[in-house]
Amino acid sequence: MSPSADVPIPDKLFFRIGEVADLTEVPPYVLRYWESEFKLLRPRKNHAGQRVYRKADIELVLRIKRLLYEDRLTLEGAKKRLLSDARSRAEQLELPGPDPRTLEVLRGLRAHLEGMRKILRGSGDGALERRRGTT
Repeated sequence: MSPSADVPIPDKLFFRIGEVADLTEVPPYVLRYWESEFKLLRPRKNHAGQRVYRKADIELVLRIKRLLYEDRLTLEGAKKRLLSDARSRAEQLELPGPDPRTLEVLRGLRAHLEGMRKILRGSGDGALERRRGTT
């Protein structure tokens, strides 16, 4: 199977390292080495200390495999590519700021609410004073 072929990943929450090795055709010792080299690849460990991979981890393993074996990048080159891809995805997820009209409406609403708060605090103090008989 070529590294870029679509590998069907079973619909499970967690996979052991042997299962990942079978799915990705990457030996377990290589997977453990990649964990030490690629900060993005950090499978959890279960209560027994065994590595448990999620679907996203397996997809990352396949991506690393493609970068190293098909694209012929060095470890450093693959690391840089993965980091730049992660950064670009993070930039795409950033939401744009509100437009000037929305800011204006929000500022007006805030001023209105602050005015209401002052009124409520003022009437609350007067009512409290009247109950005490200090008016």
